[in-house]
Amino acid sequence: MQIRKGGSQPSAKGPAEYFTGTVRIDAPFAGEGPARIGGATVTFEPGARTAWHTHPLGQTLIVTSGVGCVQRDGGPVETIRPGDIVWIAPGERHWHGATATTAMTHIAIAESQNGSPVSWMEKVIDEHYQAGPAALDN
Repeated sequence: MQIRKGGSQPSAKGPAEYFTGTVRIDAPFAGEGPARIGGATVTFEPGARTAWHTHPLGQTLIVTSGVGCVQRDGGPVETIRPGDIVWIAPGERHWHGATATTAMTHIAIAESQNGSPVSWMEKVIDEHYQAGPAALDN
């Protein structure tokens, strides 16, 4: 058993190559082999979001505060709120983040395959982001 005490790990800034806007990553965790599980608590300030990406074995998001949005490739932008649990299927191209005016925090959980839990792609451009989630703050 291993217990990581709250506040024992420093916060990290979401890398600009994978995120747009201000993103904070807290309490990252990873299982030890043979476990493949890992994740973190991620906070997106208003307007912040991930780039398009996929997960080889899927991803679970548990929204803990704020209002956010998630979109799968070809689908509508969906509103997510505290208590919502989002399952993203293996290989499903998607992005997630805050709305234009409201921050959002979620716990993100994914398993690694061949040493990687994620494949990053291009960023969600402002025009596409603003066309969807700006109306979601209602």
